[in-house]
Amino acid sequence: MDSATSDRAALQATADNGLKIVVVGGFGVGKTTMVRSVSEIRPLNTEETMTRAGEAVDDLDGVHSKSSTTVAFDFGRITLDARSVLYLFGAPGQERFWFLWDRLFSGTLGAVVLVDTRRLADSWYAIDRLEHHGTPFIVACNDFGGPLHTEQQIREALDLSPDVPLVECDARDRSSSKYVLITLVEHLHALSVARAKGAEAALAGGQGAALTPEPTL
Repeated sequence: MDSATSDRAALQATADNGLKIVVVGGFGVGKTTMVRSVSEIRPLNTEETMTRAGEAVDDLDGVHSKSSTTVAFDFGRITLDARSVLYLFGAPGQERFWFLWDRLFSGTLGAVVLVDTRRLADSWYAIDRLEHHGTPFIVACNDFGGPLHTEQQIREALDLSPDVPLVECDARDRSSSKYVLITLVEHLHALSVARAKGAEAALAGGQGAALTPEPTL
């Protein structure tokens, strides 16, 4: 386990607003890589070496070269301003660790579903659990050099709602990973504005109904 901090950024003692984002997805889609590439501190990783004992448990189709795996979660941090920080949690991808996801989703502002377009079916569970919890999310297709798919093909394969943003990224690249997080934050802001307008409209409608006199017979 790696929990040491780097010299790139010191922890801010004045930070008192912590915003939580979770990166989820199937096994080997690049969640640890994304957290590592975008975090301003040296991330905490719970990676362990894969052994033959797990061969009969983990589905290694398409990821035969993978030699280590996350067994709990990854953790990184980004400072937004003097008092606000963004905490990133990368969820483990193997099915045997899915029981941890519900706890990781607790208090989450939103999520990134990272997918490998060569193995789109591996993303179904992540999307299902987020929808179950009512957690807003976006989908980011990590570049593994596989066959190209159109946005429509990916949306149909994942049964994505038209209002769920879909972007491409390279999880190894810091600027690309930052773009994914910015897209998520913009999506969350848009949802917040829409909810506020809906509440205002409902309130105005209710007040209008209260002021309307009942008809006399």
